[in-house]
Amino acid sequence: MLLNTIGQILAQDRDYPLENTLLHAEVDFNMVGSSIFKDLGNHILFRDPNTELTYALLDLWALSDPGKRWSEIEYLIRNGRFAVSFTYPEDLDPGEDPGDRRDRVVRRHFGEKPIHYPPPDHEDAFDL
Repeated sequence: MLLNTIGQILAQDRDYPLENTLLHAEVDFNMVGSSIFKDLGNHILFRDPNTELTYALLDLWALSDPGKRWSEIEYLIRNGRFAVSFTYPEDLDPGEDPGDRRDRVVRRHFGEKPIHYPPPDHEDAFDL
């Protein structure tokens, strides 16, 4: 199942623990905007996704019913298990900035901790 595959891809990032990992992604036809966040206790670390994750998300989206496709996915790994929720286009506020929505999702799962983003010129997608 693709949800298990997504977890296995996230587990390939060996620089940081898999526990307390959040994947948040917007997906549409041939488009994925995804972010990975790691709760490291006193702060949250942003990690870039790799290409394999992008294709897995596109495959998952394509398998959904064309008349009821989701727009966003939240994939949370906690206590050795994953939980997934989907958001559909009609449930999104079209006036909300996607970055603001992403930050709100992260705060809902990990609280009001600072998020550390890499510098703009980084090449920090986790390696396979």
